[in-house]
Amino acid sequence: MSDTAAGLLQVGLLIVLLAACYRPFGGYMARVYTSTKDLGVERATYRLFGVDAKADQTWGVYARSVIAFSAVSVVLLYLLQRLQHWLPLSLGLPNVPSGLAFNTAASFVSNTNWQNYSPELVMGHLVQMLGLAVQNFVSAAVGIAVAIALVRGFARSKTDRLGNFWVDLTRTVLRILLPICVLGALLLIAMGAVQNFSGGHEVTSVIGQTQTVPGGPLASQEVIKELGTNGGGFYNANSAHPFENPNPLSNLFTTFLLLVIPVCLTRTFGVMVKDKRQGYAILAVMAAFWVAFVIIASIFESQGTSSAAAHAAGGAMEGKETRFGVWATALWAISTTGTSTGAVNGAHDSLTPLGGGMALFNMMFGEVTPGGTGSGLYGMLVLAVLAVFVAGLMVGRTPEYLGKKITAREMKLVSLYILTTPSLVLIGSSIAMGLASARSSMLNTGPHGFSEVVYAFTSASNNNGSAFGGLSGDTPFYNTALGIAMLLGRFVPMILVLALAGSFAKQQPVPVNQGTLPTHKALFVTMLIGIVLIVTGLTYFPALTLGPLAEGL
Repeated sequence: MSDTAAGLLQVGLLIVLLAACYRPFGGYMARVYTSTKDLGVERATYRLFGVDAKADQTWGVYARSVIAFSAVSVVLLYLLQRLQHWLPLSLGLPNVPSGLAFNTAASFVSNTNWQNYSPELVMGHLVQMLGLAVQNFVSAAVGIAVAIALVRGFARSKTDRLGNFWVDLTRTVLRILLPICVLGALLLIAMGAVQNFSGGHEVTSVIGQTQTVPGGPLASQEVIKELGTNGGGFYNANSAHPFENPNPLSNLFTTFLLLVIPVCLTRTFGVMVKDKRQGYAILAVMAAFWVAFVIIASIFESQGTSSAAAHAAGGAMEGKETRFGVWATALWAISTTGTSTGAVNGAHDSLTPLGGGMALFNMMFGEVTPGGTGSGLYGMLVLAVLAVFVAGLMVGRTPEYLGKKITAREMKLVSLYILTTPSLVLIGSSIAMGLASARSSMLNTGPHGFSEVVYAFTSASNNNGSAFGGLSGDTPFYNTALGIAMLLGRFVPMILVLALAGSFAKQQPVPVNQGTLPTHKALFVTMLIGIVLIVTGLTYFPALTLGPLAEGL
């Protein structure tokens, strides 16, 4: 079977799996967040931390809870790294340097999982499990909680309450993430992924040299790494490493994990606002971009080069695992950059100029195709509000979305949301290109070197975590600048989303009339696709012109 046929088969099978899970899993998540009953383990957790599970929170209290929890998480993860050498299961590794520890703490708490280090050489097993893996769970749960709060803002009326952050966080971890991860880890072990506490084994290579092959609790962390759209790998090679991703079957399974929650959350949204058609419309926009990007990136990688070696290999195979091939690598690259995951099964720096440009452009959409756990849904809903506003201007009436009026206050919040991430990307990249110390971290010069820098700030600000490997990020400038970009890119939009949710929740629903724009039909889907393209294109096109477009053309 040709690589193209195998790739198309994998894409088709992936779509079938997602379609099979869409209704039951999306409906299940809706029941998780609307149920009035708490599990016994949840009640015990609330008592332990002094949480009143029945107390609804205003958007301000909800936002402060998010920030407080995340701030404490940054501090604890930082301290865990700085004390690593004296902790159990450290494997004799030294304490993590302060700059790198800050960058890593900001990275994992913000659901970015950017790694300026080789994990097997820097992090012991305890830090990997108690620090990084725990943040993989809770940072994903924070994103989903914020999305659910926004959905409640649309679903509720004449109230200033959006739910309880601590309840949403606990239910997400215990009812959704943890059960899937237990089952998923067992499946990955059966497929050949490693799961042990070994510090490494000495082996002799075929040429007589000795080499240490590291072990570790990989399978258990691999599932939440993908399911929570986190992306940090146990090894430096990430999901290209055979211990993490042993074969094409595990590659398909982990790609499915990347997409299943962001996709199914659109069903959860439709159920909670009592109009499933709204969820289908949002899903249609996400799916249209994802399918288009997968096809275009696959074409670039299989045919977008003129080198004789690439033609002989059947595509641009530099930096790709022969176990997966061109199509599976392109599929992963688009899925990981479209879901704010950042995991890689090939070297993104070795993608063709235009193929790498597609991965970069995919992140620049704001991680909404289909986006990260929670962040993809609330990002697309913010753009939907903008689309309705633009439509209202066209017909000269007050725009409405799901029965809620979009006034000047809501549009200010939407505008600030849309401007936050591009500002971080473009300002950060400009500063980096203006500093000689930052330019010295670039392996390449010219358009590709510029693309490496733009990719780094795009990945950090959009909380993705993937990278062009030619940039050396473990420097004082990049550890600090990217760490700040991760935190601001994560929590400033969250605060704006929660403020938007609070504003909508207070409103009295507006009855549907003949002038109301149907937001579940093809016209609105097309408008929303156009809004995403226009907002992204106008913002980032000059930077893309100087980087991947200049290199590719």
